[in-house]
Amino acid sequence: MSTTDQVQNLILESADFEDFLNELARYSAHQMAGDGDDALCGITLLRDRKAATIGWSSDSAREVDEIQYALSQGPCLTAAKEEREVYVPDLFEENRWGPDYASAVASHGLRSVLSLPFTLQGDAKAALNLYSDVPRKFGGGAAERARDFTREISQALRLAVRFSLHTDSAANLRATLESRTIIDIAVGIVMAQNRCSQDAAVQILTEASSNSNTKLRDVAKSLVDSVGGTGSHTHYQEPRKVGGGQGL
Repeated sequence: MSTTDQVQNLILESADFEDFLNELARYSAHQMAGDGDDALCGITLLRDRKAATIGWSSDSAREVDEIQYALSQGPCLTAAKEEREVYVPDLFEENRWGPDYASAVASHGLRSVLSLPFTLQGDAKAALNLYSDVPRKFGGGAAERARDFTREISQALRLAVRFSLHTDSAANLRATLESRTIIDIAVGIVMAQNRCSQDAAVQILTEASSNSNTKLRDVAKSLVDSVGGTGSHTHYQEPRKVGGGQGL
């Protein structure tokens, strides 16, 4: 079965994007390790200046990826940011990212690293990170196989990242709408309490948020909760109408 067919099967059999990306990382590690060997694989996504491992073949793969994020440097970050292949033949002889990175990854029993960039659309960038306990594991023919493999799975990863970003956007939109609903309800309560206009009610809530150094949504939720009978009533008044208006 070809790599493309195998990746298509992974897409069809995976429960969600996270499951697919983890399966893809495990499949990548197996393909690149070779018979009788073992390898670790992590998939790094770089977005909005933040890096994260979105797929990993094992917890160890994620942990060694995260060493780079903590240090803000390393082969996978270089590969993703600069969109170029980065090879570490032997961590015992590596000093490009200072002694901390090489010694930290080597302490996990690893010796060689290969990071290859994916071609993604938009601002997001990604890299496939391969780790082995064998020095110079990914040189020569192994590197060429890794390049071919990365090209073959790039489209699948591109689609997965695109859908993942859409999912994030949808979740953010839902959170925004929920926040907006709470604020709108609170505005209505203040209008009824103070018999004022919508603009005046918004101003009252905004001033309450500013004076208490509390997020507007939290101020609104507190008011809505109090009127709902879960606690003592909170009454926000216009500053110029001290003593006016009755709470609900």
